[in-house]
Amino acid sequence: MKRLFDITVSLLLFLGLFPFFMLIALIVKVKLGSPIIFKQERPGLDGKRFWLYKFRTMTDTRNKYGQLLPDYKRLTSFGKFLRKYSLDEYPQLWNVIKGDLSLVGPRPLLVEYLPLYTKEQSLRHKVRPGITGWAQINGRNAISWEEKFMLDVWYVKNQSFLLDLKILFLTAYKVMSSEGINQPGNATVEQFKGSKSSVGGGNG
Repeated sequence: MKRLFDITVSLLLFLGLFPFFMLIALIVKVKLGSPIIFKQERPGLDGKRFWLYKFRTMTDTRNKYGQLLPDYKRLTSFGKFLRKYSLDEYPQLWNVIKGDLSLVGPRPLLVEYLPLYTKEQSLRHKVRPGITGWAQINGRNAISWEEKFMLDVWYVKNQSFLLDLKILFLTAYKVMSSEGINQPGNATVEQFKGSKSSVGGGNG
């Protein structure tokens, strides 16, 4: 039922909003250049890797040594607008259609984080990752990594179709209110460097 729901909703959104997001793609091309789509390898269900797609929000500006500048220096005002309303996530509907993602599930993070998880935290990979999730409606990027993983694991242990509908509904509200877009002092979120304690539990 969850997979059928994912495919049906994603196809309707992908096709219905296609003209609007083609306009976004054109603006990205004009303001940021190519590539229009940013892709990055992420771990999915059971840690299987896949390519995650997003609209590009940063420039490729580098210093005199050829190194990319920090995120906050490369994130443009247009990129901030896309992130504020999660418009950069639209290409991930294709990931859902392909089966890489679900509409709801723990967000797929960087491959380099895999060896840093505790045994409990790694449970987040026992379900298909999502475009939005329990952690996203309970703080998004404004909460700590430990809190985020606690919420992810809680979702894995308590997932249901009704919970998914609740998360989707609240996600729309959170996006419109622009809550939790970034952590204080960061363009988005600080890098995860590992946790010394096991994570478990959650909230209702």
